[in-house]
Amino acid sequence: MENKGSNIHIGHLIQTQLKTDQRSASWLAREIGCTRNHVYKIFNKPSLDGDLILQISVAMNYNFFQYYTAEVIARLKNRMGEEG
Repeated sequence: MENKGSNIHIGHLIQTQLKTDQRSASWLAREIGCTRNHVYKIFNKPSLDGDLILQISVAMNYNFFQYYTAEVIARLKNRMGEEG
């Protein structure tokens, strides 16, 4: 049986991109209107609400949804292979 959960850890991806952009957790907190402590909690979450991902994507000028799109495509290809 296929694992229905995502292989994506969005919090780690956000943290990695923030480092790549040489931005701080404090900067992101200001951009999305939360505390620095909350940003650190985001880094540890494997999944986030879509609205929060959108807010972070816009703030960081980076499309974090691309990871989910790639996973959907891979799963559909896998599923087509199983049915074919």
